[in-house]
Amino acid sequence: MIAGRIAAVAIALGLLAAACSNAATTSSPATASTSDTVSVAQVSGVGQIYTDANGMALYTPVQEANGKISCVGACTSVWLPLAAPTSGSATEAPGVHGNVGVISRPDGTDQVTLNGAPLYRFYQDTTAGTVNGNGITDSFGGIDFTWHVAAPNGSTTSNTASGGNNAYGNGYAP
Repeated sequence: MIAGRIAAVAIALGLLAAACSNAATTSSPATASTSDTVSVAQVSGVGQIYTDANGMALYTPVQEANGKISCVGACTSVWLPLAAPTSGSATEAPGVHGNVGVISRPDGTDQVTLNGAPLYRFYQDTTAGTVNGNGITDSFGGIDFTWHVAAPNGSTTSNTASGGNNAYGNGYAP
């Protein structure tokens, strides 16, 4: 029984070490903590971007810059709302410029915002340091969206590391 527990702990530590080594090779957080809701990372070909606590790129659509949430229903299966911490207050790492806050979504859940704009992850960004959704335009429920990765310069960046400016980018069909 003890040998089984030791083996389980060894496997868990090995998986954790592998995950950490993959994240370290794709992006480099600027003094980020895993408790920070929004952090900054350097991504090759894009520059500094905002990320979640796991190093995943954060996006915001131009259409929600005013803080009004329009990405609902099927949109949230492609663009994943950054959920607010259970504590209700979002935190940011050094280097994050702007006000990190929380907004209530139409479904009653809380979502993290930056300067009032709701933040999302892209479902095709499967590892830290990937930015596949930057510059994508799509449409859900008759609303057209243009997505950009959020950047520390107070705006969004238009550089694309991968992905592109196509109507239904990277093979998904909204």
